[in-house]
Amino acid sequence: MSWTTEQRNAAVDAVFAKAPVLPVIVIDRLDDAVPLARALVAGGLPVLEVTLRTAAALEGMRRIAAEVPEAVLGAGTVITPADLEAAADAGCTFAISPGATAALYHAADSSPIAWLPAVATASEVMQGLAHGHQRFKFFPAVSSGGIPALKGFNGPFPQVRFCPTGGIDAASAPDFLALPNVGTVGGSWMLPKDAIASGDWARVERLAREAAALRGG
Repeated sequence: MSWTTEQRNAAVDAVFAKAPVLPVIVIDRLDDAVPLARALVAGGLPVLEVTLRTAAALEGMRRIAAEVPEAVLGAGTVITPADLEAAADAGCTFAISPGATAALYHAADSSPIAWLPAVATASEVMQGLAHGHQRFKFFPAVSSGGIPALKGFNGPFPQVRFCPTGGIDAASAPDFLALPNVGTVGGSWMLPKDAIASGDWARVERLAREAAALRGG
């Protein structure tokens, strides 16, 4: 397909609307993928970003797509057009990058899944707009200026909405979510390493439930 700006906006906004927090997931052990996804979905966070940072990531996505159909599955750390293609083949419905390149913008034009490029500066927003994109990941959010930067973007770019990710936690998330140009936030605080290591999915579900209640908190 060839995406229009309106189609991109609608696809990404539909993802943003499903939950205030987008869990950023690193799958080290393949057998953790499905129970982790189920715990997050049960806790009210159905939109999942599985990062392409480990050898288990793609197969983990395939298992989640097959066994947790209520999850809205996305791939993170998409660096190349090949990553974008692999994400679509693994059953993802969207993909997110930590930045953007001309090659990815070109590949995204014909990708079957929605793609969210990342920006950190006004110039990068302008480059994205020139490619027909109005929805971006803001990364790394806190070290790139956080809430003041997003407030600054809202003046010249009122048509743009963001998913800030990087350095956000349960305490700061509500302030980000209160901004008019923020659709959702990305984070991993509901995924403690010790809970995943021990298979404490009840704890993950509880933390997910708390995160799902953050909008307007």
